[in-house]
Amino acid sequence: MINRERIIDTFSAMVGIDSLSFKERQMADHVTARLTELGFTVQEDNAGEKIGGNAGNIYGYLPGTLDATPLLFSAHMDTVEPGVGRKAILQEDGRITSNGTTILGADDQAGIAAALEAVQTIQEKGLPHRPVEVLFTVAEEAHCMGSAVVDPAMIQSKEAYVMDLNGHIGTAAYRAPAIMSFTATVKGKASHAGVAPQDGIHAIRAAALAVSRLELGHVGEEMTVNVGVMEGGSASNVIPDTCKVIGEVRGFDQAATLAQLDKIGACFHQAAAEVGATVDWVPDVTFAAYGAEEGSLAIERYRTACEQLGLPVSLITTYGGSDLNNLATFGIGGLVISNGMVDCHSVGEYIVADDLEKLANLVVALMTSEV
Repeated sequence: MINRERIIDTFSAMVGIDSLSFKERQMADHVTARLTELGFTVQEDNAGEKIGGNAGNIYGYLPGTLDATPLLFSAHMDTVEPGVGRKAILQEDGRITSNGTTILGADDQAGIAAALEAVQTIQEKGLPHRPVEVLFTVAEEAHCMGSAVVDPAMIQSKEAYVMDLNGHIGTAAYRAPAIMSFTATVKGKASHAGVAPQDGIHAIRAAALAVSRLELGHVGEEMTVNVGVMEGGSASNVIPDTCKVIGEVRGFDQAATLAQLDKIGACFHQAAAEVGATVDWVPDVTFAAYGAEEGSLAIERYRTACEQLGLPVSLITTYGGSDLNNLATFGIGGLVISNGMVDCHSVGEYIVADDLEKLANLVVALMTSEV
């Protein structure tokens, strides 16, 4: 249904625009112009000012011709390094690659291209469609900082499709965990380790004692705990007065994950007290959990759209975070769906042109669904 050559051109044009996290200005201007051409009412928020970037999230609204509730389609504008000077190359086997010195940026400009092409196709063919909202975010690669500061008042939809997942077209993540990090700075007392070790309070010992008591890795079936950084001390002959420990908890149950985070904090305080140290405990709820129930409208709409196009449906859980984690805190449910990207975050990243076409057709099916 969609114009294959045009979507390849649309995607390739965006690949040619540098759009590193916090430096999305050119991309924001580009998608704003495209959305305006398609008849969207467009707003740019002040996310850039809030997070230290040069552009805000781009929101667009297109009235529908069906008497139906709106749907939100979201993708992020930013890319990871190395992402300056990107160029899309269509290979003979149908893959679209970079030149091998940069990432491609299908993560996530494939999602943006699919949304733009879907709307253009709908308008050209006069297809009845639901009200459509789009949200193209900044700084997603930096722990989804852009979507975290979105004003939910400007979004009408309660159902979102975030086009930011690998796997075959038809794959969708219906469930993702809360991701919570912590920094425990254990403070002891410095002293010469050879002359007066009895006068010191060993911060590393206290931190190690706490870590040794933690249950790491899988905690039950739906939670993981990790300590990723442990650093402290200044010299081999000095009792260390500071040790910093950084870790995270991921869990599909929001309350249980918070309880685990509190338990870890209590463990650090207890271990520190045992050796006479103290702890500065800083927890951070980076992402909230989300989950769509089997039989929910979002899943059934998605399944129907895939079946109409002959796409195999794969509903999965993921331990990764996305903009949908933040949207869920605003009461917006939905799915994170595959955009066809392969080997993202590497110079070997690519997308198959057929998958780019399939994705756009899937978005058309969702936008025109009457359920």
